[in-house]
Amino acid sequence: MTDSALAAFGSSFTAITLAELGDKTFFMALILAARHRPRWVFIGAFSALVVVSLISLALGFGFRGLLPQMLLKWLAVVLFIGFGVKLLIDANGAADQTNEAALAVAKAESNQKINSPWLVIWEAFLLVFIAELGDRTQIATIVLATAPGFGFQALLAGTLGGHAFVTWIAVSAGGWIKGRINDKLLYQLSGVLFLLFGFAAIWF
Repeated sequence: MTDSALAAFGSSFTAITLAELGDKTFFMALILAARHRPRWVFIGAFSALVVVSLISLALGFGFRGLLPQMLLKWLAVVLFIGFGVKLLIDANGAADQTNEAALAVAKAESNQKINSPWLVIWEAFLLVFIAELGDRTQIATIVLATAPGFGFQALLAGTLGGHAFVTWIAVSAGGWIKGRINDKLLYQLSGVLFLLFGFAAIWF
Protein backbone atom coordinates (compact mmCIF):
# COMPACT_ATOMS: atom_id res chain seq x y z
CA MET A 1 0.00 0.00 0.00
CA THR A 2 1.39 3.38 -1.01
CA ASP A 3 1.75 6.26 1.43
CA SER A 4 -1.20 8.13 -0.11
CA ALA A 5 -3.41 5.02 0.02
CA LEU A 6 -2.44 4.40 3.62
CA ALA A 7 -3.18 8.03 4.48
CA ALA A 8 -6.57 7.83 2.74
CA PHE A 9 -7.48 4.60 4.52
CA GLY A 10 -6.29 5.81 7.91
CA SER A 11 -7.97 9.21 7.61
CA SER A 12 -11.33 7.80 6.54
CA PHE A 13 -11.31 4.91 9.02
CA THR A 14 -10.41 7.18 11.94
CA ALA A 15 -12.88 9.91 10.96
CA ILE A 16 -15.78 7.49 10.52
CA THR A 17 -15.04 5.51 13.68
CA LEU A 18 -14.78 8.53 15.95
CA ALA A 19 -17.70 10.37 14.36
CA GLU A 20 -20.05 7.37 14.37
CA LEU A 21 -19.45 6.27 17.95
CA GLY A 22 -22.14 8.05 19.93
CA ASP A 23 -23.92 9.25 16.78
CA LYS A 24 -27.67 8.81 16.19
CA THR A 25 -27.17 5.92 13.78
CA PHE A 26 -25.04 4.14 16.39
CA PHE A 27 -27.86 4.34 18.92
CA MET A 28 -30.44 3.31 16.33
CA ALA A 29 -28.51 0.10 15.68
CA LEU A 30 -28.05 -0.41 19.42
CA ILE A 31 -31.77 0.03 20.18
CA LEU A 32 -32.87 -2.16 17.27
CA ALA A 33 -30.43 -4.91 18.27
CA ALA A 34 -31.97 -4.94 21.75
CA ARG A 35 -35.40 -5.57 20.17
CA HIS A 36 -34.49 -7.87 17.28
CA ARG A 37 -31.83 -10.34 16.24
CA PRO A 38 -28.53 -8.41 16.04
CA ARG A 39 -27.34 -9.94 12.77
CA TRP A 40 -30.50 -8.79 10.98
CA VAL A 41 -30.00 -5.29 12.33
CA PHE A 42 -26.36 -5.32 11.26
CA ILE A 43 -27.25 -6.36 7.70
CA GLY A 44 -29.83 -3.60 7.36
CA ALA A 45 -27.83 -0.86 9.04
CA PHE A 46 -24.54 -1.64 7.32
CA SER A 47 -26.23 -1.95 3.91
CA ALA A 48 -27.62 1.56 4.36
CA LEU A 49 -24.18 2.86 5.31
CA VAL A 50 -22.63 1.21 2.25
CA VAL A 51 -25.16 2.92 -0.04
CA VAL A 52 -24.65 6.34 1.59
CA SER A 53 -20.86 5.91 1.48
CA LEU A 54 -20.92 5.13 -2.24
CA ILE A 55 -23.13 8.15 -2.90
CA SER A 56 -20.83 10.34 -0.82
CA LEU A 57 -17.66 9.14 -2.53
CA ALA A 58 -19.27 9.61 -5.95
CA LEU A 59 -20.18 13.19 -5.02
CA GLY A 60 -16.70 13.89 -3.69
CA PHE A 61 -14.97 12.54 -6.80
CA GLY A 62 -17.47 14.40 -8.96
CA PHE A 63 -16.61 17.66 -7.22
CA ARG A 64 -12.93 16.84 -7.65
CA GLY A 65 -13.38 16.64 -11.40
CA LEU A 66 -15.62 19.70 -11.76
CA LEU A 67 -14.32 22.32 -9.34
CA PRO A 68 -10.92 24.06 -9.29
CA GLN A 69 -8.48 22.40 -6.91
CA MET A 70 -7.84 25.59 -4.98
CA LEU A 71 -11.56 26.06 -4.37
CA LEU A 72 -11.89 22.46 -3.19
CA LYS A 73 -8.98 22.92 -0.82
CA TRP A 74 -10.48 25.92 0.94
CA LEU A 75 -13.95 24.39 0.91
CA ALA A 76 -12.50 21.37 2.72
CA VAL A 77 -10.78 23.65 5.23
CA VAL A 78 -13.99 25.54 5.96
CA LEU A 79 -16.15 22.40 6.24
CA PHE A 80 -13.73 20.46 8.45
CA ILE A 81 -13.09 23.37 10.79
CA GLY A 82 -16.78 24.28 10.82
CA PHE A 83 -17.81 20.72 11.74
CA GLY A 84 -15.05 20.54 14.34
CA VAL A 85 -16.25 23.71 16.04
CA LYS A 86 -19.87 22.54 15.85
CA LEU A 87 -19.02 19.19 17.46
CA LEU A 88 -17.19 20.91 20.30
CA ILE A 89 -20.15 23.25 20.84
CA ASP A 90 -22.69 20.40 20.64
CA ALA A 91 -20.74 18.17 23.05
CA ASN A 92 -22.89 19.22 26.00
CA GLY A 93 -26.01 18.01 24.19
CA ALA A 94 -24.56 14.66 23.10
CA ALA A 95 -27.18 12.73 25.07
CA ASP A 96 -29.88 14.10 22.74
CA GLN A 97 -28.69 11.65 20.07
CA THR A 98 -29.93 8.75 22.18
CA ASN A 99 -33.37 10.30 22.61
CA GLU A 100 -33.69 11.13 18.91
CA ALA A 101 -32.75 7.56 17.96
CA ALA A 102 -35.22 6.08 20.44
CA LEU A 103 -38.03 8.29 19.15
CA ALA A 104 -37.28 7.37 15.53
CA VAL A 105 -37.34 3.64 16.31
CA ALA A 106 -40.53 3.94 18.37
CA LYS A 107 -42.27 5.84 15.58
CA ALA A 108 -41.18 3.29 12.95
CA GLU A 109 -42.53 0.38 15.02
CA SER A 110 -45.75 2.03 16.16
CA ASN A 111 -47.67 1.27 12.95
CA GLN A 112 -46.76 -2.38 12.41
CA LYS A 113 -45.31 -5.38 14.17
CA ILE A 114 -41.74 -6.06 13.05
CA ASN A 115 -41.41 -9.83 13.40
CA SER A 116 -39.61 -11.19 10.33
CA PRO A 117 -35.97 -10.97 9.22
CA TRP A 118 -36.76 -8.96 6.09
CA LEU A 119 -38.88 -6.45 7.98
CA VAL A 120 -36.11 -5.95 10.55
CA ILE A 121 -33.49 -5.56 7.81
CA TRP A 122 -35.70 -3.11 5.91
CA GLU A 123 -36.50 -1.11 9.05
CA ALA A 124 -32.81 -0.86 10.00
CA PHE A 125 -31.91 0.10 6.43
CA LEU A 126 -34.49 2.88 6.17
CA LEU A 127 -33.86 4.37 9.62
CA VAL A 128 -30.09 4.44 9.21
CA PHE A 129 -30.19 5.60 5.58
CA ILE A 130 -32.43 8.58 6.38
CA ALA A 131 -30.46 9.49 9.52
CA GLU A 132 -27.14 9.32 7.69
CA LEU A 133 -28.11 11.70 4.88
CA GLY A 134 -26.53 15.07 5.63
CA ASP A 135 -24.83 13.65 8.72
CA ARG A 136 -21.30 14.71 9.63
CA THR A 137 -19.86 11.38 8.51
CA GLN A 138 -21.39 11.80 5.07
CA ILE A 139 -19.98 15.32 4.78
CA ALA A 140 -16.59 14.08 5.97
CA THR A 141 -16.61 11.30 3.36
CA ILE A 142 -17.48 13.75 0.58
CA VAL A 143 -14.75 16.17 1.63
CA LEU A 144 -12.12 13.42 1.99
CA ALA A 145 -12.98 12.24 -1.52
CA THR A 146 -12.12 15.68 -2.91
CA ALA A 147 -8.50 15.36 -1.74
CA PRO A 148 -6.36 14.91 -4.89
CA GLY A 149 -4.02 12.33 -3.40
CA PHE A 150 -6.70 10.03 -2.01
CA GLY A 151 -7.76 7.09 -4.19
CA PHE A 152 -11.26 5.62 -4.38
CA GLN A 153 -10.41 2.11 -3.22
CA ALA A 154 -8.48 3.22 -0.14
CA LEU A 155 -11.19 5.69 0.87
CA LEU A 156 -13.91 3.11 0.32
CA ALA A 157 -12.03 0.52 2.37
CA GLY A 158 -11.44 2.95 5.24
CA THR A 159 -14.98 4.30 5.21
CA LEU A 160 -16.69 0.91 5.10
CA GLY A 161 -14.19 -0.50 7.60
CA GLY A 162 -15.06 2.25 10.06
CA HIS A 163 -18.79 1.83 9.53
CA ALA A 164 -18.59 -1.97 9.85
CA PHE A 165 -16.55 -1.72 13.04
CA VAL A 166 -18.87 0.77 14.74
CA THR A 167 -22.05 -1.00 13.60
CA TRP A 168 -20.69 -4.31 14.88
CA ILE A 169 -19.97 -2.69 18.25
CA ALA A 170 -23.50 -1.24 18.35
CA VAL A 171 -25.30 -4.52 17.67
CA SER A 172 -23.03 -6.85 19.64
CA ALA A 173 -21.79 -4.87 22.64
CA GLY A 174 -23.59 -1.55 22.41
CA GLY A 175 -25.49 -1.90 25.66
CA TRP A 176 -22.34 -2.76 27.58
CA ILE A 177 -20.33 0.04 25.98
CA LYS A 178 -23.06 2.66 26.34
CA GLY A 179 -22.71 2.62 30.10
CA ARG A 180 -18.94 2.94 29.88
CA ILE A 181 -18.30 5.58 27.23
CA ASN A 182 -18.55 9.30 27.66
CA ASP A 183 -20.67 10.73 24.83
CA LYS A 184 -19.37 14.22 25.51
CA LEU A 185 -15.77 13.03 25.26
CA LEU A 186 -16.49 11.30 21.94
CA TYR A 187 -17.93 14.53 20.55
CA GLN A 188 -14.87 16.42 21.74
CA LEU A 189 -12.48 13.89 20.21
CA SER A 190 -14.40 14.01 16.93
CA GLY A 191 -14.35 17.81 17.02
CA VAL A 192 -10.60 17.91 17.56
CA LEU A 193 -10.08 15.37 14.75
CA PHE A 194 -12.12 17.47 12.30
CA LEU A 195 -10.17 20.58 13.31
CA LEU A 196 -6.91 18.72 12.68
CA PHE A 197 -8.15 17.66 9.24
CA GLY A 198 -9.09 21.26 8.53
CA PHE A 199 -5.71 22.68 9.53
CA ALA A 200 -3.90 19.84 7.69
CA ALA A 201 -5.86 20.70 4.53
CA ILE A 202 -4.31 24.19 4.61
CA TRP A 203 -0.83 22.79 4.21
CA PHE A 204 -1.46 19.90 1.80
